[in-house]
Amino acid sequence: MSALFEDKNRKFIYVEIAFFQRWWRQQSEVMKAKVKELVNSGQLEFINGGMCMHDEATPHYIDLIDQTTLGHQFIKDEFGQLPRVGWQIDPFGHSSVQAYLLGAELGFDSLFFARIDYQDRAKRLREKSLEVIWQGSKSLGSTSQIFTGIFPRHYDPPDGFTFEINDVSPPIQDDILLFDYNVQERVNDFVAAALAQVNVTRTNHIMWLMGTDFRYQYANSWFRQMDKFIHYVNKDGRVNAFYSTPSIYTDAKYAADERWPLKTEDFFPYADHPNAYWTGYFTSRPAFKGYVRMISGYYLAARQLEFFKGRSASGPNTNKLADALAIAQHHDAVSGTERQHVAADYSLRLSIGYMEAEKLVASSLAFLAESGSSTRQEKTVTSFQQCPLLNISYCPPSEAILSDKKSLVIVVYNPLGWKREEVIRIPVSTEKVVVQDSSGREIESQLLPISSTTFNLRNKYVKAYLGRFPSETPRYWLAFSASIPPLGFSTYLVSSARQTGPSSTTSLVQTLEESTSNTIEVGQGSLKLLYSADVGKLTHYVNTRSLVTATIEQSYGYYSGNDGTDKDPQVASGAYVFRPNGTFPIKSENQVPLTFVRGPLLDEVHQQLNPWISQITRVYKGKEHAEVEFTIGPIPVDDGIGKEITTQITTTMRTNKTFYTDSNGRDFIKRIRDFRTDWDLQVNQPVAGNYYPINLGIYVQDNSSELSVLVDRSVGGSSLVDGQIELMLHRRLLHDDSRGVGEVLNETVCFSNGCEGLTIQGKYFVRIDHLGEGAKWRRTTGQEIYSPVLLAFTEQDGSNWMNSHTTTFSGIDPSYSLPDNVAIITLQELENGKVLLRLAHLYETEEDKDYSVVASVELKKLFPNKKISKVTELSLSANQERADMEKKRLVWKVAGAAEERKVARGGPVDPAKLVVELAPMEIRTFLIDLIHLQTFDS
Repeated sequence: MSALFEDKNRKFIYVEIAFFQRWWRQQSEVMKAKVKELVNSGQLEFINGGMCMHDEATPHYIDLIDQTTLGHQFIKDEFGQLPRVGWQIDPFGHSSVQAYLLGAELGFDSLFFARIDYQDRAKRLREKSLEVIWQGSKSLGSTSQIFTGIFPRHYDPPDGFTFEINDVSPPIQDDILLFDYNVQERVNDFVAAALAQVNVTRTNHIMWLMGTDFRYQYANSWFRQMDKFIHYVNKDGRVNAFYSTPSIYTDAKYAADERWPLKTEDFFPYADHPNAYWTGYFTSRPAFKGYVRMISGYYLAARQLEFFKGRSASGPNTNKLADALAIAQHHDAVSGTERQHVAADYSLRLSIGYMEAEKLVASSLAFLAESGSSTRQEKTVTSFQQCPLLNISYCPPSEAILSDKKSLVIVVYNPLGWKREEVIRIPVSTEKVVVQDSSGREIESQLLPISSTTFNLRNKYVKAYLGRFPSETPRYWLAFSASIPPLGFSTYLVSSARQTGPSSTTSLVQTLEESTSNTIEVGQGSLKLLYSADVGKLTHYVNTRSLVTATIEQSYGYYSGNDGTDKDPQVASGAYVFRPNGTFPIKSENQVPLTFVRGPLLDEVHQQLNPWISQITRVYKGKEHAEVEFTIGPIPVDDGIGKEITTQITTTMRTNKTFYTDSNGRDFIKRIRDFRTDWDLQVNQPVAGNYYPINLGIYVQDNSSELSVLVDRSVGGSSLVDGQIELMLHRRLLHDDSRGVGEVLNETVCFSNGCEGLTIQGKYFVRIDHLGEGAKWRRTTGQEIYSPVLLAFTEQDGSNWMNSHTTTFSGIDPSYSLPDNVAIITLQELENGKVLLRLAHLYETEEDKDYSVVASVELKKLFPNKKISKVTELSLSANQERADMEKKRLVWKVAGAAEERKVARGGPVDPAKLVVELAPMEIRTFLIDLIHLQTFDS
């Protein structure tokens, strides 16, 4: 700041708002006023403006939008500014969602970054194609493209021009009386570096990035040198140098009226060296990646519930969770490339935010359950408990022994805009239970055995997290089928069964040895999985409804991590880099045979492959996909070799080297093994160089069918063999890859008696469809995985609770549900009482014959009992009106662009009809003013 105050010609850009806020909170009012003057004059400019510079491989698009919105809101509230430029200089590869969604749809005029594949950069330098027009979405085409600049080397100045106090670049010595006077020499260096860059750039404007990591701790030494260079270089006259910002540079490029090359698709994977593919981080820290994804879905639901209750100034809110989730999207956070103590800090912040939001969720559900009920007068407030450790099967309210009088009340909330049927599973301590729905009808339920892996995990980790062993020991999983209205809840009652009446069905358990036939069939509904009794393996997939049958196998393997000591020094497999040394199948060690669990709602197959890998495959009666829950760890490293654990799903499909992976959970991008669209690939790493980030799913297809796999968190994956999909699920390594972490990726968990490698539990989902029919499942189930139902528990004495409370609720008109191709991705009451609503079309153009069409949403039906007085469409980050943003949009010329088909876009919203149209892949953001027509009795 002092350096900027000193001279009004100097300029500086600032990017990450979470860090700016920390500084801002400590400044005096006088200082704040002076900073605002710098911002208004353009000396200090906010670029990008999200809470952090987010990663592009491993976050979900909803988190990218939320974290950017939070930063843009701060900049607008404090400074009245709208950032114009995307500045993703450090992420390790770049997604197409970044280009169109977190670029063009924010109203950005340009996007800049440094890291692209070394082979790609070499070609672009030769062809002067480092600056391009990037169309990230084939559905939105030229309506959502952005001018994109890739730096010629890295995000630092040319050699010889870094000027922190201890940097080695020679400063300009312009005192003529001193022997080291060097003005002409340094001017010549500057001009030479400038001309070298002009030779790889179109137009006569170039940008120098005067800074890099950890600089400007002493800004004066930088600015003093730059002042001198500007003075003497301009006096020399060969080039013109001046202080600038990326937005000034963008305007200069635009004014040049040049035609720019077109770029489509994305910039993955990224390699900075023949043996250094940065594809390991797609999976690094899988527990943290899973936690971020779980919290993201929870945050979305919590904001809905906060809206239904009405935001309160005093009570618990979602602000802490919003902040923690925002910085967790950083390119060294959810990416898994931070040091261990930093990862622990991110997790701690998320858990503190979660605890605050958990109180909000409980109070909102209590408010909704009590509204319109007689209990209001008695002022009883329901206290709801939730089970954040249900992932390790620990849930005290459901494990409590139920007496004759007491029953467990379960409220199941559905954050999606359509009705859904889900099988709920909770641990219980007795087999004598019955489940009733809100009308008191007994519904079918099933008891399943708890596997020994689950028990071990539960006891160890509850002790590690809570400092004590669980007091109860559950005996079973209780499963029942819940039907939940859109944006609403249903209530279920679990009570102990009377000795005479019916109770929950206990599953039939059978091991492989007990089987009489050669083939064992699993599944009570349309989907059947066939296992061979001889080899104890999955062999066939049969869907009796769609008549799909396929040969299918599932297996595990691992890559041994390279230790980086070979001829090519410094490239080990590490937090960033995936560099396998060899690939090894993990054969079942057959100590424990397969166990088959059958019942009316679902069947399970339990497999223990070896002491540290087990899995449960579930087939639900009402669903047509298989769910695989894997438990991996601790990965053994006593042999001194790091390992990266993968699973393979193998079919006989002929897929011609082609597969499809998603971009941040949105568009699917076609991948071809050992091939890049933009250059002739030299294949040095046939495995790591074909890995891509997966946030939603991956699929392969041949001329008759398609195999899809969906994931519950960000992972890396590929199709390295035709007909096969591979996912990397866990990695534990013993060498650093020398890419900046300075620490090995060797996650451990400590117990009272010592530490061991981290165990991971996660899920993926598999389905095979006829060609062209898989998108419906990927999109719908993908939404359901991202937004699981939310469970809250309380108890009732006798039958008082169900009779005196609202047991079913939907936040939208009971006769309405959203179209199957649309999701509500934001429903949030803002501090000013207005409502922020975002609607997303879930399909790409031509992705599905039924759903890749314009969809309509009736806003009046989304807000029953309220009158909409005004609807304003905003930019994606909600910091400006969409119409204003469109007016300012720069229209760039594209070299050799073919005629594109007409791109569909939803039309303006008629203030009387209030119907929103969404074209494929569109996300629309609205600010809604509401008048409440009726209030609940208070």
